Amino acid sequence: MSARTQDLPPLRGCKHIIRELRYHEASRQVLAFVLIAWFAFISKPLWLSSLIGSPLILIGTLLRLYASGFIVKNKKLATHGPYALVRHPLYTGNILIISGFYIYSSISWTLALTAFFFWFYYPTAIEYEDRKLRTVFGAQWEQWSRKVPKLIPTFSNLEAVVTGDWSFAKSAHRNGEPLIVFFIIVCFSYMTWKLP
Repeated sequence: MSARTQDLPPLRGCKHIIRELRYHEASRQVLAFVLIAWFAFISKPLWLSSLIGSPLILIGTLLRLYASGFIVKNKKLATHGPYALVRHPLYTGNILIISGFYIYSSISWTLALTAFFFWFYYPTAIEYEDRKLRTVFGAQWEQWSRKVPKLIPTFSNLEAVVTGDWSFAKSAHRNGEPLIVFFIIVCFSYMTWKLP
């Protein structure tokens, strides 16, 4: 069992293997990069698909950069900035980015692959993060989680979006955000170059 599943009831056989795969963070991260690169490579972009997909990619990328600048992992619960609107803004950003690349690519059959990727990885990632944060921050997490949804933002706490302790240094250090942004720019530029 991995550290992410050790608190869950034990499973055996195929169910155990599938659950371990679903909770495996590195697989989720690597496959997200692979999906984005693959969508860019096989894309047959149209101007309409670029007009719909580009804003999703931009918003998702900016959301990730903004959200990562509030994280002090396992030491302070992030409740300001995008964390005032949604509990998992990094995941929301990822979903927007991947959806944007899928739409921009104009390859409709990859919708099923995109939906499967989201379904396979994100519910378990969210469950683990919530379980971990509940353990680390207890009542503070309970109070915050009652007001803030998991992935789809609520706009009832807008004043907290512009407050808090954001720092570019945290954003640049968290999960290699500059590298992620560079990768997104390269894939986006390649798709844009392929426009008719």
